[in-house]
Amino acid sequence: MKSHRFNVTEHLSEEELDRMINEAQKADEPSLVGRLYFVMNLYAGDVLEGAARRVGVSQANSSRWAHAWNDAGVDGLRPSFGGRPPPKLSDMQFAELCKILKEGQPWTPRAIHTLIEDRYGVTYDSAHLSRKLRESGMHYVIKPRPMDPRSPENADEILAERLAKALGEEYEKADEQEDDPVVLGFFR
Repeated sequence: MKSHRFNVTEHLSEEELDRMINEAQKADEPSLVGRLYFVMNLYAGDVLEGAARRVGVSQANSSRWAHAWNDAGVDGLRPSFGGRPPPKLSDMQFAELCKILKEGQPWTPRAIHTLIEDRYGVTYDSAHLSRKLRESGMHYVIKPRPMDPRSPENADEILAERLAKALGEEYEKADEQEDDPVVLGFFR
């Protein structure tokens, strides 16, 4: 790799550049922070390759960053990508979805996914959809059942036997004294 000095334009003093680095860190802009450190290294007299090596970027990127700094200063170093992909549903579509969900309650998660796919032609990851719905004030609610259909008919008797076995004689004496004893703990 060929080393050469780059004539860097001093758009900011070293103190101003240091302040910009601190501001970028507070604003959670890690890409800009790295690029500003690169410029700081150039200010300190590093050649392009040395400044690039210190911040862990390729020589091609270092050349691009150096020219962007000379052309536009800090604004030239700001990443130009949007950061996130565009949302699958527009704000208007998502508002419409929320309205449909509120009017047609209750919904199962599977039914919501089917509705979105049929109506809008997109799919969402379950965790992401759940997060988006919570952010809009909606929550998945589990409909309570009075009895689990998988439980045996004598579930209360089985529970009483397991509690008596786990707790021994003290439980049986307490059971005789109270109609509804309180038991805390974890049972398998």
